[in-house]
Amino acid sequence: MEFVGSSYSGDTKNGRMHGDGEYTFPTDTRYVGETKNGMFHGKGALLFPNGSKYEATWENGRAKQGSFTFADGLQYQEKDWDYCHWNDRRFHSERCNGLKPAGESQMTDRHPKPIIPEGCYDCGDGFYDPDTRVVTSYACRFLRNADDSEHAWIVRTCRKADDVDPEISVATRAEENEEIQ
Repeated sequence: MEFVGSSYSGDTKNGRMHGDGEYTFPTDTRYVGETKNGMFHGKGALLFPNGSKYEATWENGRAKQGSFTFADGLQYQEKDWDYCHWNDRRFHSERCNGLKPAGESQMTDRHPKPIIPEGCYDCGDGFYDPDTRVVTSYACRFLRNADDSEHAWIVRTCRKADDVDPEISVATRAEENEEIQ
């Protein structure tokens, strides 16, 4: 079955999702799990293109109880969350593996760090081109168009290609990004 850029493969009943299946959204986010009467129902997980996931128990299309795990393995905790706290701004990988030696500052949690295309910003889940206002995944797939507030935030806070590694040529950046993927 295909629905406006989405697709479903799995069990059906009366032409609707019913039983075990996999629903893929146009953004490449996938739901894998149980369905009933055309809705997510039972145990299932949303698997995001960046590697993070949300596992939950669903009831008539709504998550009733679940847990979110980031791509690096960090599990979100609603209470007593101490990651990225005002007095501890380390990346999750720094918390797990320790800090880098002096002179080797860590600018991102991804290793090796992604090479940013010229004129673009690294916004955490991909690259942002301020001219087109498009966020593209590290695998070069469209993620979203940025609105005015996201544009302002990215330009104000995220690292830009021209500010990092200015001696690396565009060809070298493309080759290194292919190696990362």
